Amino acid sequence: MRHDLFGSLDKAGFGSNVHEVAAEGECRVLRLDDGSGEGFMTMYRVFDGIYLMYNDFHLKSCVSEYRNTETVLCIDHCREGRIEHENAFGGRYYMEAGDLRIDRRIHHEGTVELPLSHYHGISVGFVQGAAQESLRREMPAVSVDLDAIGEAFCPKGKEFLIRSDESLNLLFSQLYHAPKSIRISYFRVKILELLLLLGTMDPAQFAEQCVYLPASQTDRIKEIHALITGDLEKSFTVGELSERSGMPPATLRKVFRAVYGAPIYQYCRNYKMKAAAAMLISEKGRNISEIAQRLGYDNASKFSAAFRDVMGVTPQNYRNRQEDQ
Repeated sequence: MRHDLFGSLDKAGFGSNVHEVAAEGECRVLRLDDGSGEGFMTMYRVFDGIYLMYNDFHLKSCVSEYRNTETVLCIDHCREGRIEHENAFGGRYYMEAGDLRIDRRIHHEGTVELPLSHYHGISVGFVQGAAQESLRREMPAVSVDLDAIGEAFCPKGKEFLIRSDESLNLLFSQLYHAPKSIRISYFRVKILELLLLLGTMDPAQFAEQCVYLPASQTDRIKEIHALITGDLEKSFTVGELSERSGMPPATLRKVFRAVYGAPIYQYCRNYKMKAAAAMLISEKGRNISEIAQRLGYDNASKFSAAFRDVMGVTPQNYRNRQEDQ
């Protein structure tokens, strides 16, 4: 008997902020609307009880209303961007490019933060029972035990994080470029390959990779982020930020990097140069020295050197290129 995968997921309830915007055959497209942006989830039914979903979000945060009504095993891979998750005990952890997470979607409701305002990746989901039966029926020669994988990586419903494993990243890089003409068949082969790979891995070798941070620390770091990005003419030393946050400099550096994926100085410079790139196009009446001053640079040559390091070209060449397009 064919399992109604999409009906099962609808029953679980994606939430009032998620709506279907397109559907054709084994594919449906869902849109998530939020005040800070939007996200799209393109979902394919691969086997009965098994789906693959491309996630593309451009927003700062959103509310997840997803409720798991069946035992589901999910595998998430981050291709680009950054996303914050919180465990059952209030500890926060961050997925970044190359990371893979395995969980049962037990702690999926609540506010989801995207520190870099975007996230792109793939989710592979298994409705257990239906998924296992489907694999046995469709691929009888391949031995895969979803229950064993779930118990190995997610005992007692706990999530599991694998950071930048070469073999897993290679597999997902192929999924991101699946040939359209054989897409569903390709998904089937690659999902089986993924399950076989996970079945050979020892979770103990990755056990220390997921670092949990207290919510109180990450909240203070977000306040510091708002401070340093709120007025781009100002610059702050680590000592000043440490005093404002009430966190020792070493802790400040560690938590900031965990949340935003880069050291404070590097993040600030990159943020300012991307803002400068936008100004070079939108404010064509301003010369480069004026833009440099608006970003806290008294010396235009230092600004140009920083811009070239981040953007790969000088400010003037960047402006000229954009005008020529």
